[in-house]
Amino acid sequence: MTVPTIQLHDGTSIPQLGFGVFQVPPPETAATVTKALEAGYRHIDTAQMYGNEAGVGEAIRGVDRDELYITTKLNNTFHRPDDARREIDASLERLGLDQVDLFLIHWPLPTRYDGDFVQTWRALIEAQEAGKTRSIGVSNFQPAHLDRIVEETGVVPVVNQVEVHPFFANEDVRAANKKHGVLTEAWSPIAQGKVVDDDTIGEIASLVGRTPAQVALRWHVQRGDIIFPKSMNADRMKQNFEIFDFELEPTHMAALDELDQGEPGRMGPNPDTFDWIPS
Repeated sequence: MTVPTIQLHDGTSIPQLGFGVFQVPPPETAATVTKALEAGYRHIDTAQMYGNEAGVGEAIRGVDRDELYITTKLNNTFHRPDDARREIDASLERLGLDQVDLFLIHWPLPTRYDGDFVQTWRALIEAQEAGKTRSIGVSNFQPAHLDRIVEETGVVPVVNQVEVHPFFANEDVRAANKKHGVLTEAWSPIAQGKVVDDDTIGEIASLVGRTPAQVALRWHVQRGDIIFPKSMNADRMKQNFEIFDFELEPTHMAALDELDQGEPGRMGPNPDTFDWIPS
């Protein structure tokens, strides 16, 4: 099965389906990512804060670099430009790469660093100019955060990776992304597994002969977003990969749209107030 690629505004392209390694224990990362690669995944999404970049690097060693798309993200501890520069190099070393495909600011942290996430964005621009990453983007940026970095630097992120799932469609951010030509990447696309217990999704899954997780992932794909389902189970990895050989009907899409609870449906931190910095 071939994963579709989507054109980014900087002229590069990105696979619409990737494998996320959030909460994969570092000692188990290499084996887990190897299973994902065996299932067909070639887009791997990691982050400095996950502590498992080295495991990703071990798993991809020996895989044709042209087949891979590797994303990582800047730790909240390293927003100061000098720190960001140093840690971007450290990520490359841990991954065993000369260049990643996409580097993101993990969180805007508007209540930290004097609210100056623009300085951090400039450090990523510099890294791209130096050839350390092909593309640059952001994660968990609210519309005002996105507007600010574009207005102050003139450089538009290629993606904004944010929480999106049927119970929290995050439409204001998706609209802001679209306004700027930024693609939406959805983290927690199956709501940490909660889609499995939803009656509406279960009914649709029965009608189309798929699992609830496959239905939710297909909803994302048909909306045009990029997704990173995570599983450490080889069978579920394969199931999550098998979402490109069927389509949801408009009525099914509308039924999933109606599950959106707005802010009460958010499961992760609110980016306007999230200020955690790892010790």
